[in-house]
Order: sequence, then C-alpha cells, then structure tokens
Amino acid sequence: MSTLQPTLDATSAAAIPAPAAPSISAKTWIAVIGATLGAFMAVLNIQIVNASLADIQGAIGAGIDDGGWISTSYLIAEIVVIPLSGWLAQVFSIRIYLLTNAILFLVLSAACALAHDLSQMIVLRAIQGFTGGVLIPMAFTLIITLLPRGKQPVGLALFALSATFAPAIGPTIGGYLTENFGWQYIFYVNLVPGAIMVGMLWYALEAKPMKLSLLREGDWAGIVTMAIGLSALQTVLEEGNKDDWFGSPFIVKLSVIAAVALTAFLIIELTVKKPLLNLRLLVRRNFGFGMLANFLLGIALYGSVFILPQYLSRIQGYNAEQIGMVLAWTGLPQLLLIPLVPRLMQRFDARIIIGIGFVLFAASNFMNIYMTNDYAADQLLWPNVVRAIGQALVMAPLSAVATAGIEAENAGSASGLFNMMRNLGGAVGIAILQTVLTKREQYHSNVLMQSVSIFEEATRTRLEQLTQYFVNHGVLDQADAAHRAYVAIGRIVQKQAYILAFSDTFYLLGMALIVALLAVLFLKKSGQTSAGGAH
Repeated sequence: MSTLQPTLDATSAAAIPAPAAPSISAKTWIAVIGATLGAFMAVLNIQIVNASLADIQGAIGAGIDDGGWISTSYLIAEIVVIPLSGWLAQVFSIRIYLLTNAILFLVLSAACALAHDLSQMIVLRAIQGFTGGVLIPMAFTLIITLLPRGKQPVGLALFALSATFAPAIGPTIGGYLTENFGWQYIFYVNLVPGAIMVGMLWYALEAKPMKLSLLREGDWAGIVTMAIGLSALQTVLEEGNKDDWFGSPFIVKLSVIAAVALTAFLIIELTVKKPLLNLRLLVRRNFGFGMLANFLLGIALYGSVFILPQYLSRIQGYNAEQIGMVLAWTGLPQLLLIPLVPRLMQRFDARIIIGIGFVLFAASNFMNIYMTNDYAADQLLWPNVVRAIGQALVMAPLSAVATAGIEAENAGSASGLFNMMRNLGGAVGIAILQTVLTKREQYHSNVLMQSVSIFEEATRTRLEQLTQYFVNHGVLDQADAAHRAYVAIGRIVQKQAYILAFSDTFYLLGMALIVALLAVLFLKKSGQTSAGGAH
C-alpha cells in the first residue's frame, strides 16, 4: 500500500484546481500607472531639455560652457535623490512623499519656463531634479511591492516605457515644441499629464502614518558621504571633457573628493546596523549581474541618445525638429512592442529575451560603424528600428530577473541601486563618448592630413579647382582665393575625421552591449532564485 501512496497523492493533487492568481484591485493598478507616468515624465525631462539647450541658452543669455549646467544641475540632484528615496518614503510614508514631490515637480516645471537668467535656471533645475528623481525609483518600488509576482512583468513593461521609450522620444517632442511654440513649452508640457498623475496618486495611494522617529536613526554618515561623492562624480563626468579632464585642477579636486567620499560610503554601508542601502544585495547572483548589465545598458541607452543628435547636428546640419523626427524611429516601435513583452515573458525564458534584446541593440550600433558623408535620416532608419526592438526586449525582463526574490524590506534599496546604476551608466557613457569623439577626431585628422599633402597631384588639382571656384564667385585677389581653398580643404578633412570618429563611438557602444550580453549569461532563471536569493 505504501508504494501506491505517492501515486495516489500525485493524482489527488492533480485533481485539485490550481489556486487562482491573487486579484489586484483597480486602485493598485491606478497607483502603479500613476507612478510610472511620473517616472516617464522625470526621464523625459532630461532629454527634452537637452534637445533644446541651445535655444534656452540664447534666451537667458548663457554661454555654451555655462549653459551645460542647466542639464548638469538636474542630473546631479536626480542621481543623489534616487538612492535616498526608499528611506525617505519610509519616514514620510509613500503617499505623502510621492505626492509632495509630484506636485513640486509640476510647480518647478512652470517656474523653469519663467526663469530670466542662468543662475535662476540652474537653481530651479536642481530642485526640479531632486523632485523628479524621486518619481523614478518610487514607481519601481511600487511595482515590486504592490504587484504579485505573476503581474510584475506588466508593471515592469510600463516602467520600461519610462526607462527606454522616454529617452528615445524626448528629442522628438523637445525639437517639435521648441521649433513650433518656443522653448518654454518643453516645461509646460509636463503640466497636463502631471495633473493626471497627481490625481491618480491622490486617489489610489493609501494613507499611512509617518515614521519621523526614523530620522533619529538615519544613516546620516552614509547619506552625507553618498551625496558628496555622487555630486562630485556626476560633475566630473559632465564637465571633465570640456575642462580637459585631469589637466584641470577643478576636476582633479572633485575626483579626489568623489573617490574619498564614495569609499567612505561603501565602508559605512557595510558596517552600520541600519544602512541607507543594503549593498549586500549585490552579492546575490542575479541582482549583481543584473546591475552590471543595467549599468552597461545605461551607457548605450543614454550614449546613443547623446551621440546621434551630435552627429546629425554637426555633420548633416539638422535642426532640433529634424533630429527629433530621425530619433522618433527609436521610440515609436517601442510603444508598440513593450506592451507585448509580458506575454513573451510568459512563454519564453526571460534570459533569452534579454539576450536577443542586447544582440539587436548591439547590432543597431554596429550597423553605423561605416558612415559616410551621405549617411543621414534614410540610412539611419533601419538601425534605429533595430535599436528600438532591442531596447523594448531588454528592460522589463532584465528588471524582473534582477529583482526576483527581493524581499519587501529590501525593495527600496534594490530600486535605488538599480535605477541609480542605469543613470550613472548614462553619465559615464556620455563622458567616455565625448572624450573618444574628441580624441578620435584628432587621430583621424592627423592620418587624413598625411594623405592630403601639397606634394600629391590630386591635392594640387583640388586646390586649383577650389581657387578657381572662389575667383569665379567674386574673390578678386588670387592669394585670398588660394587661402580660402586651403581652408575649404581643411574643413573637408575635419568633417571626414568627425564622421570616422562618430563611427568609432558607435563601435564602442556596440562593444559595451556585447559585455552586457556576457553578464546576462551568468543570470540564473528567476524561478531558481530563492526568497533569500543569496546564491
């Protein structure tokens, strides 16, 4: 009889219907959708402003060098507040903390549109970044705490719209608004969707008591060292290339401050009883390798959004609206594909979806490594579509696999670390690309100039043709015409050198994504990760 018992038990178990998936209230979905709308707006605000930076600089009388602080101030505040948000939400309650920052984000958006000078704009953008930065990790936290495991892919797909679709579509919206209505509307555009977001959060988030006593127990040493370290590091990354990196005493001092402060932060977080961030999550296999892949995704995601407009502006002479129309093809396909990703995750191993996504994203960059003088909107269409498909496939599955098994008490730390790492990857990526672009342009210029020698028959012939062209078009002095011909040759060489340098940057982005793909190979299937997850 005992030998039959396991079979009977198995048969009985098969006859019992599987437990129904836990029902999710409409309020929960409204809270998740409202929070992800906020995250979308916060990320969009970075790219939408970058697309119109030249117009803003001109309007408020800022120089090109100083005007960069309009973006830098927002990014510094954002990257500092993202890891702080999990703890501050515990102190003030999620409802009060999220609603307060959502409302302030809208007020500051309107205030930025009314700024009269650079100092006003920098201060307002910094405070706006501090409030907008809250919206990103809080959306992620709500998804992994409010939604049951089976529904999290749907929430993470919504979040992917903010993480990958918003950067892609930002330049399109920014360019259109600036060219047709004026730069102020890149800030005013936040108001209507922002009001909807506030209404949804107001209705859906449960009121809970604040825990102000946690302020006394706060990891203040960790908070201070993290804020100083991340602020200094972000400034170094944003300003380094412009200031010739370690040739600048300012950059050297900030680098030392960043290194000391962040080292102290790591030591503090690993030794105190109640750390701001639970860094031990990084030793969990899926979270650790997921963070590495997410960092590299940030490099490629924000790096490609940075480098493409640079190429189209410098080489092809496109205005903001034209650049936006080219980049739209990296955004619009995602809008169609991302909602399908949760279904794919039900049918296929999430790691396979992530791998295919990284392969396609890498391929889209490798498609751009042989650019020529005629490489413009038409030639960029298919690489941009391939990139859109790759990005759509990566974000939600990567978030799901990386955070599988994260306990509710660690959700704030996981969200802060995961989102901070992607943003930090973006800052590192842009800094590297700026430097590579400068150095490779110089290298290619030197190589090309060796071929464009006065001793070469082809060069002399071209100079004579250009000199005659200028004479025929009203330049009476032969010496002046010859000088203009030399200058024209120099510009042609420089343009070709830049095209080759831009090709090199796309190669670099592709290689970063190949490394991300290698990190994905070390991920375990999310079902294999126990609740403790520490293997």
